[in-house]
Formats: sequence, C-alpha cells, structure tokens
Amino acid sequence: MTRIIIDGDACPVTHSVIELTTGTGIFVIVVRSFSHYSTTIQPEHVRTVYVDNNPEAVDYKIVQLSNSEDIVITQDYGLASLLLNKVAMVLHHSGRIYTNDNIDTLLAQRHANAQFRKSGGRTKGPSKFTADDQSQFETILTQILNDYIDEEQ
Repeated sequence: MTRIIIDGDACPVTHSVIELTTGTGIFVIVVRSFSHYSTTIQPEHVRTVYVDNNPEAVDYKIVQLSNSEDIVITQDYGLASLLLNKVAMVLHHSGRIYTNDNIDTLLAQRHANAQFRKSGGRTKGPSKFTADDQSQFETILTQILNDYIDEEQ
C-alpha cells in the first residue's frame, strides 16, 4: 500500500497533501521534530510522528519508516539521495521529482554553495513559496496519485 511520508518541519505543502489524499486510501505520515509540535487534529488517514530536536532526527526517522512503495516529500537533497533507491518516489515541494540523474548535480551545487559561504561569500536563499508553486505541486501530485490509484485497481 502506497503511503506518503512528509519531511514536515518546513514543508509548505503538507495541507495540500492531506487534502489531495482524503478519500483515496493513501495514508500520510508527517514526521516532525518536537519543536514543530502542533495540536491540530488531523483526518484519520494522517498520522504525525514526532522526534527529538536533533538536527538529523527527522531524516533518520523517515529513512527508518520508509519502504519501497512510499512517496517521500522533502526539500532536503541529502535525505532525497538516501531514499532514491529505497522508496518509489522522492518529491520536492516544488513538484520536482528527485532522480538518480539529477541528485548528484543538486548535491554538488549545495556543496559548492556551502563552501562559498564558508569562505565568507553570500548566496541567495530559496525563492519565496508562491501560490503558483503550490498549484504546480498540487497538479503534479494529483497526476502521481491518479497513476497510483489506477495501478492499485
């Protein structure tokens, strides 16, 4: 059974994922650190797992929980690289699908930017997440969900 696991500490599309999976039979697991604790009551198909506030605790938990049928949503390139050969799909909240063809370039860019910052340089952060970004993600996730639902029937 396909599940969606969300790296939930800074994911701007969690609500969209929950809405789009309602009534599909797809279970959603949101993994967050305790510093992002929420009292929001979620629908039955959603479970929130809380972990320590250690920097990599959410990543470790996602790796532990995931299996070959899962879709994972994360903006963390390092976590994505760990999961590519373990899960069915790894998706960025922009809608970009991480693949073995693009992950090395993404990791190399991240490393180069970190080295540049370490030497005193300044890099531009990610662009603000917009309504268009949200819409694009929802369109792509809807396509993916429709494909998975069709396969299971």
